[in-house]
Amino acid sequence: MNRVKSVFISLYLTLLVVGLVRALWQLSVQPAWGWVVLALLPALGFFGWVFGFRVARTGYASVVMWAAPLIASVAMLISGVTLVEPWIWVLDVGLGGALLYVLWYSRYGARDSLVLQCGNTLPELVFETEHGQRVSTQDFKGPLLLLFYRGNWCPLCMAQIREVADQYNELAAKGVNLLMISPQSHNNTAALAQRFSVPMQFLVDRDLAAARKLGIEAVAGLPAGLEVLGYDSDTVMPTVVITDAKHNIIFVDQTDNYRVRPEPATFMQALAAAGL
Repeated sequence: MNRVKSVFISLYLTLLVVGLVRALWQLSVQPAWGWVVLALLPALGFFGWVFGFRVARTGYASVVMWAAPLIASVAMLISGVTLVEPWIWVLDVGLGGALLYVLWYSRYGARDSLVLQCGNTLPELVFETEHGQRVSTQDFKGPLLLLFYRGNWCPLCMAQIREVADQYNELAAKGVNLLMISPQSHNNTAALAQRFSVPMQFLVDRDLAAARKLGIEAVAGLPAGLEVLGYDSDTVMPTVVITDAKHNIIFVDQTDNYRVRPEPATFMQALAAAGL
């Protein structure tokens, strides 16, 4: 199923661009193509907003993706548009693509790792630093905050990491070690680490060893085509784990929708509830 999703998201984005270009090209000849522009442009705007402004959660903003083509299709019906191709772009790519993205693609379904249960002791996890050095969770003394992210290509992951970086002083004051973990390459991890001035640990989960141990791997979760940028097709489902000083789990966020990440205040609340 992930393989289908991988192809879908790349195809969807491509068709949005192709459809909009074609609609603008045909608009001077046939005004009905204006409805195609209305149907597709908001979805492209949504993705532009996500990538450009690095938002960690999209909330109801994604409504515009399917509302616009729905409005366009009603308007086309009322105005009596008979051209077949505009209808295909509006209904299939605009409305159908948006609904698939919101209701199917971005959702993981029920997630309930038996390992990641509050009260359990986090098993020892082994990673590599950006320089290839081996490091284990047992090497860190004190509470841990492990943030598993998909890779530098994921704008929502990047926004979530930036939020944690903004919280660094508050978290560090409680002795929390911040571990940012991804299966991406050492080079990509090093490039990301250089963006931040706070001393968070950026670690590589080689071959998804830790993710598989925790049951949070996403086989074929990479959008099709990004392999050319050096990313592996298998990735991880965004997950946040917080432990106490003895590495007992006190908080877990296993989001069932990659567009929804926990609010930063949630981490401080979890630490306070555990008496930290």
